[in-house]
Amino acid sequence: MVLGVGNLLLSDEGVGVHIANRLMEIPLPSEVEVIEGGTDGFSLMDVVMNADRLIVIDAVKSGAHPGSIYRFDIEDCSPYLDFYKTSVHQINILEVISLSKLIGHTPKTTVIGVEPKSLEIGMELSPEIQAKIPKIIELIFSELETFDSCSI
Repeated sequence: MVLGVGNLLLSDEGVGVHIANRLMEIPLPSEVEVIEGGTDGFSLMDVVMNADRLIVIDAVKSGAHPGSIYRFDIEDCSPYLDFYKTSVHQINILEVISLSKLIGHTPKTTVIGVEPKSLEIGMELSPEIQAKIPKIIELIFSELETFDSCSI
């Protein structure tokens, strides 16, 4: 499952949703589902609990150069949830995934994050972030291929 999260009304904060919508236009393997999660927070618990493999796309603000792309596995960052500030949702997706562990199922999860340039009100991505979309989609396909080869 590929889950794009973010707030479309805050320009680059919506990068995950923009990418999810773009992926929905691309032919994907039948076992891959793309979800546009927006800012649903706890409502995404069912999505997380039903995934065997989860790839989350979101804005990740850590102070690096705008357009920087991050890739980390959820196991790598769980002790550092405060450092990896994803989005401005009431509860972020990393917290939802951590809570799923308490309920009994946490899928293998990879986060692909993008350092936003602008969090101003607006529905368009900044040119710097827009230019990164092909690279992010390439990374998603690479993750899907890695998972395919591991599951054989």
